[in-house]
Amino acid sequence: MTSPAKKSSAPGKVIVTCAVTGGIHTPTMSEALPWRPEDIAAQAIEAAEAGAAILHLHARDPETGRPTPDPDVFMRFLPQIKQASDAVLNITTGGSLDMTVEQRLAAPLRAAPEMCSLNMGSMNFGIFPLADRYTKWKFPWEEPYLRGTDDFIFRNTFRDIERILKMLGEDHGTRFEHECYDVGHLYTLAHFVDRGLVKPPFFVQMIFGILGGIGAEPDNLLFMKRTADRLFGDDYRWSVLAAGRHQIPFCTQAAMLGGSVRVGLEDSLHIGRGRLAASNAEQVTKIRRIVEELGLEIATPAEAREMLALKGGDRVAF
Repeated sequence: MTSPAKKSSAPGKVIVTCAVTGGIHTPTMSEALPWRPEDIAAQAIEAAEAGAAILHLHARDPETGRPTPDPDVFMRFLPQIKQASDAVLNITTGGSLDMTVEQRLAAPLRAAPEMCSLNMGSMNFGIFPLADRYTKWKFPWEEPYLRGTDDFIFRNTFRDIERILKMLGEDHGTRFEHECYDVGHLYTLAHFVDRGLVKPPFFVQMIFGILGGIGAEPDNLLFMKRTADRLFGDDYRWSVLAAGRHQIPFCTQAAMLGGSVRVGLEDSLHIGRGRLAASNAEQVTKIRRIVEELGLEIATPAEAREMLALKGGDRVAF
């Protein structure tokens, strides 16, 4: 397992993560949403060129755009992105709404990436209201996939989390984007920190605006940050993502408070009120401009690796 790094030489810099496609939005919702491997690769590379130090990646069925856990599909874009960019490649362990834990782990275990996402608890995860916005669908799977989430629980039990930490963290040197959708998830993370299964400097992604998680209210961001400070002190780095129209306002607030930011078409399809984003890179460019206009600097991939004690791109399996 990778040992904690020395204190970073770039502590005040903002890490920009771009979540390129995810498992929530469906092809009907935006022509810009990439789902073919070549499109995921192209948009990821463009996002890195725009300033994203970390690329958070899911895979999609190349024929239908449905989320897939198939490691072979991941391998159709991971090497291509790595060859064209120095960005940290962060592979999901969340997958999508209908995958087992074993399916969700198949690609990360094969790829042994520098970083993976890790949801810090089981939760109701409701995206069914999205289905009411559309009457025509590109693919037959989309509407039932969305509507079925009124009876869906995303599973990550304490045992699941421990298993992922050991199989990926201890065995492969992978570190994690600890996704915290509510205050209780911070306490779950603290449990694993206390047990020594999560070691500093760890990366906390605070998530707002998903139905079933904490709401996208500015006071909630402040409360999550104060709670994390109390639990973790100086041992952690933190970032914020917010769903839909809350994306840019919440990221701006996070940057002003000393945090990092996550944008991308997984989290929001828009670039402004009533305007769909043309690409992931457009969102990265926007948040980078805001961050820099606040007088802050964005981290390079090398600086992000140092800040998060990552093992390096030369130690992955792709």
